[in-house]
Amino acid sequence: MRARLLKTALITATLALVTACQGMPKSHDAGTTDPMRGAPPITKGLDAKGLQTLLLAELAGRRGQYERATKGYLEAAERYDSAALSERANLAARFSDKPALMETSARQWLERSPGAEPALRMLSSLAQQRGDWLTALDARLSLIEQGKPGELASFADQALTQGADPAPLAARLRRHLVVADGDAPYAYDAILATALLEAAGGDVERAKKRLSTLARTHPELPALWLTRARIAIEEDDPAATLRAAKRGLETSPGDSRFLLLMARSQLALGRVTAAERQTDQLLAQHGEQPELRLALARLFLEAQEPSPARRLLLPLIDEDTTPPQAFLLLGNIAEHQGEIDNALLYYRQVPEGEQFLNARLQAARMLIDADRLPDALEFLRIERLRHEAQAADIAALEVELLDQVDERSTADEVLAEARDRHPDNEGLLYMQAMRKFNAGNLDGMETDLRELIERRPDNAMAMNALGYTLADMTTRYEEARELIERAHDLAPDSPAILDSLGWVLHKQGKNARALPYLERAFALMPDQEIAAHLAEVLWSLGRTEDARRLVERGLARFEDHPKLDELIQRIPAMAP
Repeated sequence: MRARLLKTALITATLALVTACQGMPKSHDAGTTDPMRGAPPITKGLDAKGLQTLLLAELAGRRGQYERATKGYLEAAERYDSAALSERANLAARFSDKPALMETSARQWLERSPGAEPALRMLSSLAQQRGDWLTALDARLSLIEQGKPGELASFADQALTQGADPAPLAARLRRHLVVADGDAPYAYDAILATALLEAAGGDVERAKKRLSTLARTHPELPALWLTRARIAIEEDDPAATLRAAKRGLETSPGDSRFLLLMARSQLALGRVTAAERQTDQLLAQHGEQPELRLALARLFLEAQEPSPARRLLLPLIDEDTTPPQAFLLLGNIAEHQGEIDNALLYYRQVPEGEQFLNARLQAARMLIDADRLPDALEFLRIERLRHEAQAADIAALEVELLDQVDERSTADEVLAEARDRHPDNEGLLYMQAMRKFNAGNLDGMETDLRELIERRPDNAMAMNALGYTLADMTTRYEEARELIERAHDLAPDSPAILDSLGWVLHKQGKNARALPYLERAFALMPDQEIAAHLAEVLWSLGRTEDARRLVERGLARFEDHPKLDELIQRIPAMAP
């Protein structure tokens, strides 16, 4: 009712304002005293300021200026304490693509309407996007408390897929289950989500007990049997997976998820013919979908069953638009069965696009592994001629492969020829610089990288490569830092550049400033070199135990760890 009155007042006031403007005198007598001077300010009701704010917000929304519209509605909602205006602000914020504004509008709406479902869902989604899984879960639990679906099992699945720690989420759900009514709507969803998180956290028996109880009360739930099948897969128990999938198929006949689980478990049990029956049923249900055939073929390949995989893929190459992945997989199958020339034919049919270079690389490696290096070089030479647009990239592949088999002089010739043919290709110039670095020619590398930076002032990779090399192998730290900071401005979230920036600051003795860059780099890309840099900075800051723990974890985590080994040689006390 209040919203309707507000809307009516807005229309009435607008008409009054227009009428007043039309009837306004053309001139003003400067000597006339303003009768409103000294009157108290208007703080309630639709005054001129409120009307202006609403009109500007509405016009901004109609023009697609959603950020401005949101701010206007937020101001008006505060002024008039209107849940309807808060809702309108939230709607505009959804189109603004401004997470902070979206969150502000959602929270303001909830202040006036605590049960606003769209606002709670928005807050949950925003929290998920920034990795704040507990806050996201709390928003979903608020929905459940109001009798609305929280989709907790789906939420738990997303959290696990994105690497969230399951322990605190499971603990929060257990607290919820203690106070929640077991017969309440969607109670089963909370139980499923809790079991998923407990199983992922290693508390498998507890999860199984929870699901066994749920199977007695809600055996009709497909999600129950999907969850039980997933736990069985994690436990490497194909027989239990098969039982769960069969029960799921009883609750949801023809459900593709259960058919796929049955095929997978049959393969794990060595029942290839039974698995083929399941895949045939899937294909009959879904028609000739190339993506499905590819997925099923991969399933058989994972189980080391290439013959059924080939049978699934061969019909695809008779189509006018064969998926490139089909040629690639058929090439893999032929290669592993020793049919080298047949595999080569498949690899060559992968068209230009996403899989093109990968197919040529696999084909060349296959020929080299078969002691047919001349054939590999001839194959790549012909491919360069056949695909002019990809010729420089194919040449780069050829150089890389030749370096790997210690045919460096031949690689030099191929690169020189490619540089002559494609003098403007930046990738070849970068490769030339890196090969000079590997040969110990730092001056040559620097010359090439500076040429590349001059050509492309926005090439952050070249700036970072040169800056890091100067920081690590010379004492030209200021020059190095300038290059790396320019690269960081261009790519602020690159873990390699963050690592370089932290390392050059360490070289300059600015360890406190270096630490946050290295910590963020390691969080984004935990590799052994960044771990070594971070450990050394921690050690320099006197955090010796943290440094030792990081080194110990790195040695256990990374199969190859030359930078960590080098660090321990320089600072033996860091050895775990």
